[in-house]
Amino acid sequence: MDRIAAIRDPYELLREATVRMAAAQEEVTELARLRRRVIQDLHDSGMSYARIAQEVGLTRGRIHQIRHAGPAPEGAFLGSGRVVIATPLKKEAIRSRPVVAIEDVAAAQRLGELARSLGLEPSFEHVPADGAVDLNRPNLVVICGPRISEPVARVLAQDPILQFERASDGTWTLVDRTTGTVHRSGQDQDPPVASDVAYLGRLPRPDGHGSLIVLTGIHPPGSLGVVHLICTQITELFAQVNTANFSVLVGTEYEPGTNEPHEVTLLTPFYRLEEA
Repeated sequence: MDRIAAIRDPYELLREATVRMAAAQEEVTELARLRRRVIQDLHDSGMSYARIAQEVGLTRGRIHQIRHAGPAPEGAFLGSGRVVIATPLKKEAIRSRPVVAIEDVAAAQRLGELARSLGLEPSFEHVPADGAVDLNRPNLVVICGPRISEPVARVLAQDPILQFERASDGTWTLVDRTTGTVHRSGQDQDPPVASDVAYLGRLPRPDGHGSLIVLTGIHPPGSLGVVHLICTQITELFAQVNTANFSVLVGTEYEPGTNEPHEVTLLTPFYRLEEA
């Protein structure tokens, strides 16, 4: 505050004050989310609001108000503050122009809307067609698979349980190594079926300083199914894994004409990667 107030150039002062206010508001929001989450955890463990209030020097009414107001704790599933949602550019088959799958566009938009509703600030970017993307950033959600991006493929390879593997006919599959089950997309079956299988996980960043979320279907409708799961069941997902590293496979049945998911199910348990 003193440093900014001492700036003599009025335009620089306005810029610095605006940046600092945005950072301060983001911090206030995340502290409020953390406070609400701690109160919820304490209450769920059996402690009364009156006891919590006594321990921290607040009134029972204030504790109850904090518990039911402010940003939802489950927002931490996606990250904190500003969340970056990245979708891949792919080369058009005929003209080799960079394009984005319509399902990936819809998935990013729906995740962004969810993030805003949880008090987060989403931003959007593309994984270049060559797959080169910086994964060493906080609060990153990548909707991309190993076929498109080598950096994403290396991150996914850290998972010792759920793995993308090519079948003998060259198609991509998802394999659960604990059971040996091979999951194949309905699009790759004969005859084709309007279903897909997708991966959802929070995995260590390449630099080892934090984690990122990776979600991707074998085909784009699977990614849209994962986003549907997150948007409709984020409270349950957060209760299962909190902010820990994990992975799970998601099955999606979708409408053939629109690729919109109409049934989404979990195909595996939530695997905690630290335990693995």
